[in-house]
Amino acid sequence: MKINAGEIRVGMLLEYKNDLWQVLKTQHVKPGKGGAFAQVEMKSLSKNTKLNERFRSSETVEKASLEEINYNFLYEDENNYFFMNPKSFEQIEIKKNIIGEKGKLLTENLEVTVSFHDNTPISVELPNQITCKIETTDAALKGQTVSSSYKPAVLDNGLNILVPPFIEADDEIVIDTRNLEYIKKI
Repeated sequence: MKINAGEIRVGMLLEYKNDLWQVLKTQHVKPGKGGAFAQVEMKSLSKNTKLNERFRSSETVEKASLEEINYNFLYEDENNYFFMNPKSFEQIEIKKNIIGEKGKLLTENLEVTVSFHDNTPISVELPNQITCKIETTDAALKGQTVSSSYKPAVLDNGLNILVPPFIEADDEIVIDTRNLEYIKKI
């Protein structure tokens, strides 16, 4: 699907130079002289390289058409995560490097959305909020100001995040899966 350069947003997937690119940053610039343009930083999904490109506002780019299907997480081995389609019971495997650090948040039967491009899994989107348990956390320091009062904590899945000082070990908390930040205590 063709879109104008002015419609490019962070997170979009573009087909450009015979490759699939994920948009990391975009800045729309209207200089005093000359036409407006979009400065776009993209990352290749296949080669893992970055590219800075400038598109004039009148140019069109090809937005990748993705098919999104809900899957349930089953299990993992040393290289892959395994998912099952709850409707057709078809199983797929996705390499761990596609999911990255967020793979530690996967729990059995967690429903995720898998994006496919030409029947190849491109990305896995977790629910926005997930409940985790605190394994260990540092003691809160007295006299710390409110603005810097977050302390490091390790979750039961091994992830390191920052939490407010009133959070203790064995507390259940909700974290945001998009930026791995603390939301609230349960």
